[in-house]
Amino acid sequence: MTTIHLTNGDVAAESLRTALREAGRADSVQALRDDLAVGPLRGIDDTSDMRADFWQRVTGDTHRDFVADFAEQDETVARVVADSSNVVLWHGESAADQLMLRRACYRLRNSPQRLNEVRLSIRDLTDTGAWAHSRPDRATSVGMFAPDVLQARIAEAAPISVLRISRLALEWQEVKHVNGETRRWRDNTFTSGTFAELDALIVEHASGTWQPAARVAAQLMCAQLGFLVSDTIALWRIREVAASGRIRLRGDTAAWRTLELSSAETTCSS
Repeated sequence: MTTIHLTNGDVAAESLRTALREAGRADSVQALRDDLAVGPLRGIDDTSDMRADFWQRVTGDTHRDFVADFAEQDETVARVVADSSNVVLWHGESAADQLMLRRACYRLRNSPQRLNEVRLSIRDLTDTGAWAHSRPDRATSVGMFAPDVLQARIAEAAPISVLRISRLALEWQEVKHVNGETRRWRDNTFTSGTFAELDALIVEHASGTWQPAARVAAQLMCAQLGFLVSDTIALWRIREVAASGRIRLRGDTAAWRTLELSSAETTCSS
């Protein structure tokens, strides 16, 4: 029987494809391209329009057709559900990966015999210089792992019990209902947060002198927030905080290379 592997994001998918190819496997790998740790979730399994609207607002990209992209993702998941292949869910210990796991279990709950998983954690991250080792919460995503690490774990894919599938599917429904702005993953439990928490950290790290916005973003991305903050989310919140007048920006607000920020009270010269 053929096997379909599901990952959270393209980076993880590409690493896994390399691992499977080097292992002599021709299995299919599908990337689920949505960071479920941020943005609205209520109704997500009925329509993807709100997720498309959210990411269009986050990126400010008026040229990309987010509605079409998310519709394509929905069709991909629908094909996986309708297929009879075994499914392997790869996940690390991060909010986004864990939410992907729960959503997949919810969608495939009527075919529990097909579901398998590979669990990864900080203990599997053999690169001692990886930034995840310095995170207080030790959060990991599959995209952090090199192909050789993933290749060593392919044979360890294990069936998910019917009881666990039911519990994970129920947790997904509960998270959707709460519908917070952000979702933290701590002690095997999800709690909701707000974008205001990220904004407060941006203001805290802004100073009276101009500094690269990427430096402040790095502080945000390393903070112990209970989820991994992407550079896309960090840049969006920096623009939003600037729009509120709490910090100042100069440079290209759509890119990191020239963008700088300072506190709103700065008197430094340009």
